[in-house]
Amino acid sequence: MKVIYKFLPLVLLAILNAYSTSAQQIRVDSLPALPLTLAQVWEKAATFSKSVQMKQIGVESSVEQIKDAKNERLPEVTAEGEYARISNMPVYENGLFKTPEQFEVIHSTYTVGAEAYLNLYNGNKLNIEIDARKSENKIASEQKKLTLSEVKLQAAAYYLDMQRSIIFKDLLLKDLAAQEKQLVQIRTLKANGVVLKSDVLRAELKLSRQKLSLVQLNNDLTIANQKLNILIGLPDEQRIEPTEGNMLDSTKVKSNGEYLAEAGTNSYQVRISTQETELRKLQLQNVRANISPKVGLFATYNYSYPQIFLYPYSPYVYGIGLAGIKASFSISSLYHNYHKTKVARLEYESQEIEHSQTEDNVRQQVNEAYLRYQEALNRVEVSKTNIIQATENRRIVSNTYFNQTSLITDLLDADTQLLQTRFDLAAAEIAAQLQYFQLQNITGNL
Repeated sequence: MKVIYKFLPLVLLAILNAYSTSAQQIRVDSLPALPLTLAQVWEKAATFSKSVQMKQIGVESSVEQIKDAKNERLPEVTAEGEYARISNMPVYENGLFKTPEQFEVIHSTYTVGAEAYLNLYNGNKLNIEIDARKSENKIASEQKKLTLSEVKLQAAAYYLDMQRSIIFKDLLLKDLAAQEKQLVQIRTLKANGVVLKSDVLRAELKLSRQKLSLVQLNNDLTIANQKLNILIGLPDEQRIEPTEGNMLDSTKVKSNGEYLAEAGTNSYQVRISTQETELRKLQLQNVRANISPKVGLFATYNYSYPQIFLYPYSPYVYGIGLAGIKASFSISSLYHNYHKTKVARLEYESQEIEHSQTEDNVRQQVNEAYLRYQEALNRVEVSKTNIIQATENRRIVSNTYFNQTSLITDLLDADTQLLQTRFDLAAAEIAAQLQYFQLQNITGNL
């Protein structure tokens, strides 16, 4: 009795935890399922994906940088003011070591003015800078498109993963129902002394393993559901119901050459690399422009007190302005800019090689994705044939077993092979569809 009281708090705690978990499961499972097509999933991913949102901010930032570069065409205007106290002015008429004569000066001085400068020519550096910012904007735009394509591919992977789990679950439930009926038949044979007890135990063991597989499938479905929810901005507990049917359509498949041609113009990687090469070229032009003369218009006007600009001086406020054209040329840039230009040229050449390498990589990726897609389509056809063969094999073995001409292991193996071929077909169709999306992603069409 004491032992019971000793463990009573633990028992109560376990009951409360089980009740809490059960209540939470009821709350989650009671949520209505949200039917979504793959197109709807992609639409939500484009809106709520944090990766896409960050790239969009980068695009907006690059637009502001273009505007900032264009604003450099406007004149530079500065205003300044100065106030100072001036000491007396000693004049050493008889030498520095003799007592000087003190001359009274006006002790307060101030200046208020403004200055403007308008650049006319600076080696075309301003236009080069604007073009560089535009090139960065194009890079940011292509990076956003690439990220969106990758997010759509990831969303499709989660969506198809859910479809595969749902198909597997449906196949497994049907097989479980068939296995339970078959177990009843085997138990009847055992009761009549036709088969051994080991046959019943083997059938029961297989049924238990399949039930465990069902638990794993439910967990896989829940995990893929949560991943998709996070990607498209839905609550973690929201259940999604994929409504897209079989999306395989071999008539849409193009030749490998057509995909390679599309990738050469549409691939986001190639487009980004092209703009990065153009940016390096502009940077080289910008460095070369450092040895160009600078020409501009300037104007300045100041109010000052006292008037000590012209002699004789006067204790009055005066105003004076200057306007004209200013030209300058940095002689030191002829030798300071030599190595900078060489570095910029080498970086441009390196970028050209990298661009060529990117094109090679894209060609290889397209070729591999195309072959893998064809391989997946072939696997689908083979899986369909395997189902026909496994179905006939299961029918034959079932007849022979219940006629006592084959073993229980043969029957269970035939059941397993039939279920596995059905799994293989579903997995092959899902893999082929995902491989098709991968091909579209590489060619810039997703």
